[in-house]
Amino acid sequence: MTVARLKKLSVVGMASQKPATLEALQDLGCMHVLPLAEIPSEPEKISERGAREAYKALRFLTEVPNPRRQIQRDNNFDMDRFIKDIRNLMQRTRDTIDRRDFLEHRISQVRPWGDLDFPPSDALAGNRLWFYQLPIKHRASLDGIRLPWAVLEQDHRYLYAVLISADEPEDDILPVPRTHVGSLPIHELEAQLEDAEIALESLDAERVAQTRYLTLMRQNLSLAESAAELAHAIQKVRDEEQMFAVQGWVPEEQVDAVLEMAKTRDAAVLIEEPGPDETPPTLLEQPDNRSAAVDLALFYQVPGYRDWDPSVIVSVSFAIFFAMIVADAGYGAVILFGMLLFWRRMDRTVSERSWRRYGLTVAGATVLYGILVGSYFGASPPDGSLWAKLKILDLNNFSAMMMVSIVVGVFHLVLANALAARAAWGQRKAVANLGWIAALIGGFVLWLSYMKGNAPLPVASILAVGVLVIILFSSERVINKPTDWLWRLVEGLQSLAGAMGAFGDVLSYMRLFALGLASASLAITFNDLAVSVMQALKGPGILFGLLILIIGHILNFALAMMSGVVHGLRLNYIEFFKWGLPDEGIVFRPFARKEVQE
Repeated sequence: MTVARLKKLSVVGMASQKPATLEALQDLGCMHVLPLAEIPSEPEKISERGAREAYKALRFLTEVPNPRRQIQRDNNFDMDRFIKDIRNLMQRTRDTIDRRDFLEHRISQVRPWGDLDFPPSDALAGNRLWFYQLPIKHRASLDGIRLPWAVLEQDHRYLYAVLISADEPEDDILPVPRTHVGSLPIHELEAQLEDAEIALESLDAERVAQTRYLTLMRQNLSLAESAAELAHAIQKVRDEEQMFAVQGWVPEEQVDAVLEMAKTRDAAVLIEEPGPDETPPTLLEQPDNRSAAVDLALFYQVPGYRDWDPSVIVSVSFAIFFAMIVADAGYGAVILFGMLLFWRRMDRTVSERSWRRYGLTVAGATVLYGILVGSYFGASPPDGSLWAKLKILDLNNFSAMMMVSIVVGVFHLVLANALAARAAWGQRKAVANLGWIAALIGGFVLWLSYMKGNAPLPVASILAVGVLVIILFSSERVINKPTDWLWRLVEGLQSLAGAMGAFGDVLSYMRLFALGLASASLAITFNDLAVSVMQALKGPGILFGLLILIIGHILNFALAMMSGVVHGLRLNYIEFFKWGLPDEGIVFRPFARKEVQE
């Protein structure tokens, strides 16, 4: 798997051929379109990728608990019109719900004053009624008011008072703000609420009736997706009088197809190589059976166009790290059983088939490492057995397991720098990566020499050479004047600040040992606790012991899965990408017709 090499193609043709040319480009599905025209400033005029309105309408109908019998064939089914009808139904439903909620709230506000029929304004000589919900403790504040007032209702907490005034009273006339009750009595509000609820029931029935078209809608989602993709691309096309121009990145092997298409539509094509200051999108070329590895690598960061493809390294290293963190063959067998149980269900798409194969890889690695450390649901194999002979690592040997973790960390970071140097070969930073490799290996060997009591001077030369190379080649400053040499040296010295980061990154791999030991220790603890309960309580002790085993191992299994995923990915995304992929790229998004799975 590699990063595909791209060319920048500019297709120029007659305006009359614009729709046909864009549809042909969409059929080819190989161009990452670049904007040649200004995007509209008004958000409502911007055409977004993806048929969002169609998916909102689909979600609105799929949430119905009991959909109607599906219509399988309808030659008059119009997807665009159907989506507009559903969107209109959604809006009417939303408005009716808002109206119902408003009426329920207003009725709850008005009810304490009773079912009042408000008199006409001329009956009060131009005065109006102003309502207040006054706590009983503020009863005395009513006596100081010069306006006419009355208490209509009272409960154990509040007085429901009304003031009569032509103008709205001052805000501080009472220690509480006035209550807005509107001008309608409760019986009219309740009548409107009843109408709103009846209308909502009618809308719900209309919604249920429309669910009979769910199958046809799913089958036509690809058309909606393709139409949205085309509208999004049209916004990026530049129009000049009787001409149009569309520009984008195309993989090298697809250039001939674009040229052939342009020839049939009398369009001109300009082919350009990526410039040094340009950042083409990143397209990872891989077989379909490795799409899981690509998904795993791109989940956190897209590599730059001039970087390398980390898919294989990340997928392999994650499987190893996950196995080291779980550290139990029994748990690995549970994962394997789960994958086999859902094997047929994960056979609908190429991506699902790739993920189930990768799941087998992770499960197999976990079982293998569990055999190497001799842990089977926390139990060790009996002495002299075949499984005991296969145990070559001891989790309780702290010094040995720490050494394994550090070796894995150093190797992982060395590999990251080596791949980064290969991708940047011919540049100064490639030599700096080699310097970091020497520094990492030299530091590790120096530590081993110190631990074994050997003379550190012979191996210290490897570290010294690495540090010198880092200082001399880390800076990319161009030499234009004599002082640039000094600044290049200063920047090289500044890069040595990464030495502490490298030391911390190597130590981060200690989590492989620590989490693996924690998982194994918890499993052993639950086993010992269950055995103790069985021995202490005859009869019911067997039941309690089994419950402890089942609940304890389920809990430990869940913690191990979470730790394995989080920390297994973290060591790849943080430590490994930091050294191997310092730059982030843009994902290649082809202008193509969409095929939506049901």
